[in-house]
Parts: sequence; structure tokens; C-alpha cells
Amino acid sequence: MGRAMQTYAGTCHCGAVRFEIDTDFPELTTCDCSLCVRRNALMVKVHERAFRLLDGAQALAEYRFHTQTARHFFCRVCGIYPFHRKRVTPDHFGVNVFCL
Repeated sequence: MGRAMQTYAGTCHCGAVRFEIDTDFPELTTCDCSLCVRRNALMVKVHERAFRLLDGAQALAEYRFHTQTARHFFCRVCGIYPFHRKRVTPDHFGVNVFCL
């Protein structure tokens, strides 16, 4: 039997970026792209309807590389990577579980 869908609050380290996601953690992944290998984040994939940026849009910096499709977001204040807009499924976010 799977977990029930729940709402989880997330932040960067300094709290400038705050968000919520709804998930039942169907799958956790560690990406093997050159960026993810270096940051070693554990990710959960959520549809954009299940993601809410509550505060800190102005504190986010965006980084794109290779195909320039995936949009990786970092806090400008503390440097933490809380989430990214996925390349293969652009209507989904990859959320750093360690920020929840």
C-alpha cells in the first residue's frame, strides 16, 4: 500500500526561498548529469500543479547548461539548490528532498 499524498514545506538554508510540494514520494532519484553528480542531491519529481513557490522568487538565481532546457534554481543568498524545472518533463519540478 502506497503513502498518502501529503504537503511538505521546503526552504533553502537561509530561509529566503520557501516552497511547498504535494507528494507521496513515488520515486526518489539521484541524477547522473555532471551538475547533479557534483551536488549529490536526492530528488523527488512533482508535477507543476503540486509545487508552490511561497516566497523568495527574487532570491533565486537560474543556471542552465548543455541543452539549455532544464532550469536549475539556487538561492542567491546561501547558494542552496532547492529545485529545478526538468528537461525531459518540463511540466515537472525535481525537488531536493534534503530541503524539505
